[in-house]
Amino acid sequence: MRIRLTWSRGSVDIALASGPTARAVAAALPAEALAHRWGDEVYFRLPVAARLDDDASDVVPAGTVCYWVEGESVAIPFGPTPASRADECRLVTRVNRIGAVEGDPGCLGSVEEGDRVVVAVVDG
Repeated sequence: MRIRLTWSRGSVDIALASGPTARAVAAALPAEALAHRWGDEVYFRLPVAARLDDDASDVVPAGTVCYWVEGESVAIPFGPTPASRADECRLVTRVNRIGAVEGDPGCLGSVEEGDRVVVAVVDG
């Protein structure tokens, strides 16, 4: 399944995985939220019922679409965060990996704190 994240200065397509958290996120769409930035990470609230996966991690490749269970938010790191060591993408806590940005995740750098984002299914 593909979804699209859109904001005033751009958009990015995301390939969702097939796990339970990804399915719960897809079922909550379409949705609008306010974007937040934490270093080179964009995150936005999308409350869905999810539990932390056994393979959850706090370090992921750039462009990994994550679900932050404790924060009830989708988080997409595209570079270092304040918690990173060197150039890794380190999130504040362990997260469920639910998909990946298609193309260059660096385009998320144009998302600013407080931007309204829209997330919708592109194809199922």
